Amino acid sequence: MKRTAGKGKKRKAKSPIQHWSHSSLMAYLRNPLAWHKRYVEKIYDTPSSPAGVIGRAAHVALQHFYGGIGKEGAIEIGLEHLREVPDFEINFGKAKSRSAQKKKRAAMEREYLQAISFYLERPPRYDVLGVEVRAIAEVEGLALPIKAVSDLVVRSKTDKESVDIVDHKFVDSFSARGAQKTLFIVQAIFNYYTIRETYKKPVRRFILHECKKRKNADGSPQMKRYVIHFDDRTEDFAVFRRLINDATADIMRRRVFLPNPSDLFEGENSFDIYRLGLHEDGDTEA
Repeated sequence: MKRTAGKGKKRKAKSPIQHWSHSSLMAYLRNPLAWHKRYVEKIYDTPSSPAGVIGRAAHVALQHFYGGIGKEGAIEIGLEHLREVPDFEINFGKAKSRSAQKKKRAAMEREYLQAISFYLERPPRYDVLGVEVRAIAEVEGLALPIKAVSDLVVRSKTDKESVDIVDHKFVDSFSARGAQKTLFIVQAIFNYYTIRETYKKPVRRFILHECKKRKNADGSPQMKRYVIHFDDRTEDFAVFRRLINDATADIMRRRVFLPNPSDLFEGENSFDIYRLGLHEDGDTEA
């Protein structure tokens, strides 16, 4: 009797994604169904907030500034990027009419110009080795590779044979916990592994610059700098590895993705998907 191939063998679960990134991990922890739509089904139709569009435009300006373009030129490139974002990709909130949205876009341009001017008034100086470095790393002990984008990779001022990672955030208010903020630490470790793999050098620090978009009434500085020293984060690395592996195990056994209506960003959209029965069971390949 001919034996059927694979009969009697337990089928190995297959991951619906090829890698984790900081944004995908945070999306999964916040709202599994919205995560499934974006990172498994590859549907990118959720509009961005005005703050998100402004932040991306500012990052484009800094990418070109640290790439060697002068301040004015970099600012103009960022502004052009902002203007090229179509209306349907922006969540205008209560601004529904054409005239209201036009006013909102004008306000977004003013906020962008103010924020990037605050940063470039006295920009931090670095010996830049890489700008917008996109990388994927396979890490021993992690069930899936990890991916990250580093704003800047610079020669470390603490050790010339090592590198630091620099990140920029444009915010409405400064983070209360600074370098102790969990979101920052998790992001820093994603970047640590990918940059260590890419540059084959020790990675010493994650330096984060927060730039406040609105002018402080008391005249205090518009920027704050936080530094995460990787040598001091042994426990955080252990927690990170456990979190990645637990999240990977969870997505491989999960068959139903439930919405999170309380999610500030995608709660309503995820519940609409659930209501209409448009979600899948998690077996789709990435």
